[in-house]
Amino acid sequence: MLDHTSGPGSDSPVPTIGSPALPRGFFHAEGASPAGRLYLQPVGLLDGQAAAQAVVEGLALPLAGRADHAFCLIAALLRGAAGDVILRCLVSPAALRQWAASEGAGIAAEVEAVLARLSAPRPPFAGLPLGRGNALVMGILNVTPDSFSDGGDHVGFDAALAGGQAMLAAGAAILDVGGESTRPGAAPVDPQDEIARVVPVIRAFAERGAVVSVDTRNASTMEAALAAGARIVNDVTALTGDERALGVVARARAPVILMHIRGEPRTMQSDPSYASAPLDVVDWLAERLACCRAAGMDDGDLCVDPGIGFGKTVDHNLEVLEATTLLHGLGVGVLIGASRKSFIGRVADVGTPKARLPGSLAAALAAARRGADIVRVHDVGETVQALRVAAAIESA
Repeated sequence: MLDHTSGPGSDSPVPTIGSPALPRGFFHAEGASPAGRLYLQPVGLLDGQAAAQAVVEGLALPLAGRADHAFCLIAALLRGAAGDVILRCLVSPAALRQWAASEGAGIAAEVEAVLARLSAPRPPFAGLPLGRGNALVMGILNVTPDSFSDGGDHVGFDAALAGGQAMLAAGAAILDVGGESTRPGAAPVDPQDEIARVVPVIRAFAERGAVVSVDTRNASTMEAALAAGARIVNDVTALTGDERALGVVARARAPVILMHIRGEPRTMQSDPSYASAPLDVVDWLAERLACCRAAGMDDGDLCVDPGIGFGKTVDHNLEVLEATTLLHGLGVGVLIGASRKSFIGRVADVGTPKARLPGSLAAALAAARRGADIVRVHDVGETVQALRVAAAIESA
């Protein structure tokens, strides 16, 4: 049977064929490797005891090595020469392997490599276990006067200390300290001003044993923050915003979060477009991971973030979130930061960022169900509670 549904990131119909449906001889005819053309998105997600039993019985594969998350179906996506999705097929892992074997050893090896990355456990990140229970919660501690939803809440050392302590008490595994707003249209902050804002706060929490991340795109701020005790660098430009950034992080062997962005904060929301938002994001992040690996970094020190709200329309954000499981094919940890973002306001008709808690919780739960390892949030206690209750229901 052949029907038509909209493909991710495209307004044009995409043919969807029942399983098994991948075309015979496609890559032979095209004369190309499946790398960069064939994408595997885990769907048919299972939770709790059903997930564990399905894996044991060979009916599903574990999602990123998790005991309580598995997938029994795969959406196999084929990209055309223009980058758009020309075919979307729903197949079981067994049917996919059968198809790949019939296409030759090269394609079979490529498919097996992707399936291995999708299902393998992740190593610890900054000393924190990934995929062992609930998603880790990263608390957002902006020490800026102009961040989009909490600007001014934690300005000054005492306010920042109180805010961070409250987040840790509420269950935050990581504190993400930022001294420069990257909201749409934001102007850059001088690195010395940024350093003056973040370093005292980072040092205070590091001395208390907290896992601290520095949210910065400036190499000099990265150096100062790491010297003050930050364990993680969280860069909205994936180490492209400063020519020294990759070298600084690689030499320090610091864990890094690589975020996708289209453009830069001042201009990123000026009519962004994609051939396929989820696939374009995956490809860009794959390139950044390759650069980090070439610089000597290990996969255990790498984590990716698809950059919700950074150079994306409402539809792009929703498509990327829905396709979160695609990111597991990169073989590293996955962070999702959707808290209070404007797409929630657009979907739910809520203009005030701080009033977007219900939508933020919905996004965090959706990300966690898709295997996100870390969720970056403003409202730590509420998110921790929601994740715990959802996990208890799934494991009952």
